[in-house]
Amino acid sequence: MNCPYCGKKSKVVDTRTAGEGVRRRRECRACGQRFTTYESVAPMRLMVVKADGRREEFDRDKLLAGVVKACAKRPVSIEAIEDLVSGVEGKLYSRGEREVESRLIGAMVMEQLRQLDDVAYVRFASVYRRFADVESLAQEIEKLLERKKRGGKSKGG
Repeated sequence: MNCPYCGKKSKVVDTRTAGEGVRRRRECRACGQRFTTYESVAPMRLMVVKADGRREEFDRDKLLAGVVKACAKRPVSIEAIEDLVSGVEGKLYSRGEREVESRLIGAMVMEQLRQLDDVAYVRFASVYRRFADVESLAQEIEKLLERKKRGGKSKGG
């Protein structure tokens, strides 16, 4: 591996497992700078089938941005958001299928958000489900409140 600072060869100083991959601590043989690299198995290409039939490659960053937006100004840590997105992504890849419908991804995210924060859940649901009117949104909120009364794990709100 070449040094990102000077472009010369580096050597591995330390290797550890990190989640699903390997973390390597490296040192440049020429300039002495240290840096870290992460290695992981490249996952298969996962295609998302949109509601209108279009297909596009799964984009973790796009999913992350949507969840971050839903959690804006809420008491939800970035670590919790990252864990949620990583969990959904892991479940999608573990299915072993090359294509997944966008509605399944949305449903998985909504299920996790419901347990994480009520307001973030409603925000995400309002975009994902494209409620036709205020009454539809109110019905979803009523369902959420009913689940909470029955002992659901939802927080926030």
